[in-house]
Amino acid sequence: MINKILIANRGEIAVRIIRACKELGIKTVAVYSEADKESMHVKLADESICIGPAEPLKSYLDIPRIMASIEVSSADAVHPGYGFLSENPKFAQIVEVSKKIFIGPSSETLALIGDKIRAKEVAKKVGIPLVPGSDGPVDFQKALDIAKEIKYPLVVKSAGGGGGRGIRVVYDEKELREKLPLAMQESKSAFGDDRVYIEKYLVNPKHIEVQVLADRYGNVIALGERECSIQRRYQKLVEEAPSASITEEQRKMLEEMAVEFCKAINYVGAGTVEFLMDQEGNFYFMEMNGRIQVEHPVTEMITGIDIVKEQIKIAQGERLSIKRVERQGYAIELRINAEDPNTFLPSPGRIDKLFLPGGPGVRVDTHIYCGYKIPPFYDSLIAKLIVWGATREEAINRAKRAIEEFIIEGEGLRTNIDFHKRLLATREFRTAKHHVRFLEEMLL
Repeated sequence: MINKILIANRGEIAVRIIRACKELGIKTVAVYSEADKESMHVKLADESICIGPAEPLKSYLDIPRIMASIEVSSADAVHPGYGFLSENPKFAQIVEVSKKIFIGPSSETLALIGDKIRAKEVAKKVGIPLVPGSDGPVDFQKALDIAKEIKYPLVVKSAGGGGGRGIRVVYDEKELREKLPLAMQESKSAFGDDRVYIEKYLVNPKHIEVQVLADRYGNVIALGERECSIQRRYQKLVEEAPSASITEEQRKMLEEMAVEFCKAINYVGAGTVEFLMDQEGNFYFMEMNGRIQVEHPVTEMITGIDIVKEQIKIAQGERLSIKRVERQGYAIELRINAEDPNTFLPSPGRIDKLFLPGGPGVRVDTHIYCGYKIPPFYDSLIAKLIVWGATREEAINRAKRAIEEFIIEGEGLRTNIDFHKRLLATREFRTAKHHVRFLEEMLL
């Protein structure tokens, strides 16, 4: 049994994990950079350890410092949250070798799904459709040859990672010649791997993902799908569950494909299998994320399942206790970022006035409080507003009401709250006609 967990992360996800641990009776250890000394996760944890200066490479991404903190605190396990080291196979392997528990899939599994080309090979073997493209990494000549077969536009993607890094859309040979080396360079910088591959660029697809849980005894269950089509530069801003764009038959098919993929790689833990849906309703495998997702609360809201608790239970060797998933209503998550609502440029600062919305069907996941100074060194996400409604219309109306109540003010501080107000008022979102490029069109 796990008695103490070190959370190798910060911000709202660290707070979220601490809360789950407290309900399970598990002690927690927070790690923090010098810039995060006053963060809420430090205040809520049973213990806290400073791991270095503000720069992530010298703190949250510094594996020796994290491992030293695990040893000093005598933690049994480490929860990596999302981002930072959450999908780093090397970190997971070091934790495994040290006889501690990594709350996530094995290092071997992380290495497999982290390599997008290998992951696509597995998907192909289990019969999941793939977007037409290269079977492996490409150089310019190979990319040129494939482009002649599948035609432009194309998208260049990093083989070694995700999150929108290393992605370039290419409309002709001239752009391919210019953008391929840029994608390789960004991929090398972000993931230490300059391999890229190419796929046919789907025009205005939808982004649909399936949440799964799997134990070490071969039991895998799908908790349903989420739609994450409101994005900017491949970064999600709004998520909802279930998707209003697919049928029950399509839902069942996606869940079956996700489960088969997980079984094929002996997946253990919480994870997400992601798909793109084209305008004709065809689905294509995109990738698998081996971590808790930012958007996991919308699935929790419609299923009543605490995904973080299930992660921890699986990690300490328990069998899946969930035999059947019952979904009710609709949930929507709005990511609240400290950024200009028009330019999307980061806009951190001190919070002098704060009011969090409440009422029936409203949840706010955050680490901020009045007087907190948002540091400029990390992701701009500062809160998540999640709402539930018996119908999608009710969920949207509740989101509109709640976002009107949400107040975050401070000198020099701006948030994207006004952006969400504009989005929720659009006809396209209300009628579920949005797609992954809708935000670009909306902002034109």
